[in-house]
Amino acid sequence: MEEGPKIKYNPAMTSKERMLRALAKEKPDRLPVTVHQWQQYHLDTFLGGCSDLEAFGRFGMDASIQYFQDMGQFWLTDADFTKFSTPEWRDEAEVLSADPDRRESRHTITTPGGTLTYRIEGNRMTTWISEYLIKHDDDIRLIEKYMPVPRLDPVPVAKAYDAVGDKGLLRGFVWGDQAGCWQHAACLLDVQELILKTFDDPAWVHELLRILLEKKMRFIESMKGARFDLIETGGGAASSTLISPALHAEFCRPYDRTMHDALHDLGFRIVYHTCGGTKGIEEHIVGNGCDASETLAPTSIGGNQEPWEFKAKIAGRLALIGGLDQFNVLTAGSPDFIRDKVRELFEKVGGDGGYILSCCDHFFETPPENLRIYAETARACLY
Repeated sequence: MEEGPKIKYNPAMTSKERMLRALAKEKPDRLPVTVHQWQQYHLDTFLGGCSDLEAFGRFGMDASIQYFQDMGQFWLTDADFTKFSTPEWRDEAEVLSADPDRRESRHTITTPGGTLTYRIEGNRMTTWISEYLIKHDDDIRLIEKYMPVPRLDPVPVAKAYDAVGDKGLLRGFVWGDQAGCWQHAACLLDVQELILKTFDDPAWVHELLRILLEKKMRFIESMKGARFDLIETGGGAASSTLISPALHAEFCRPYDRTMHDALHDLGFRIVYHTCGGTKGIEEHIVGNGCDASETLAPTSIGGNQEPWEFKAKIAGRLALIGGLDQFNVLTAGSPDFIRDKVRELFEKVGGDGGYILSCCDHFFETPPENLRIYAETARACLY
């Protein structure tokens, strides 16, 4: 994509001010508009390899920059878990395929108490688990005793915060494959097995969650003073399209609440990420103490209620982020369809403020022209 003419408009607020006003459940000057993380594949394929911050500026969007350094997410395409190795947790990777379109590596973790293995596969777009770490119930003892927890280095965080400046928000994460304890557990054991375990051996599941919570709380302690505008927690495995409200209440909410209380004690705002289904867990999301809920996935992309239905049920108690179908609308939609959906979300979800318009999740093949139309339409939604 060749860079077009500079976008000319005179906003009454900076992007940071606008988004923080929305997170405070108030009305900014106009509808904030962003995307849920630029993917490197899209930046390289469609935008000439520019940075995520440059991409936000190119389209006149409000930046939402996710900071991932040293936080341990396996699903990043350049993730390297071996850098977290210690003498008691030595993660050694054997590359089975270096083909960027079919990456595969087999990991062996050596500890004084025994050995664990897992496999990771991926392509240019993303990464997935093909063999899970936990294979026997007692494996959680090795995780408990030996899995290391890094400390957050505040210096690169401060540099990233300054680089974003008034262009938008710097978002942080809580260490682990996923930020939430349940979601992290679903990356260590196949989620179907994990769900069955909640019925067959709920005490074992709670023990695993407590182990992960203790480690996450140690990481949160190291976040004191870090310059983040927003911390993301949760994850898609807590969605009510995957687990029941009853399972969410028992195995997600109490652990989420403990983390959220600790993050609030450090002065952070929190957004709780559920990817898709929110129907039936609305009160659990409010009750876990978060400040905002995302990604408001509509039924067209696999959610189980429309964003405005969720909004009505939480009745102004949370700020909201998301709502736009990134595939059927943003990628495949006609210009008029994109414009209509943006205006519908503004009227039905954002009319009272407290709302940041965003696509619901990652996109990879979205035409740049569609992104321009999306952002341009949102900037015209004035309060």
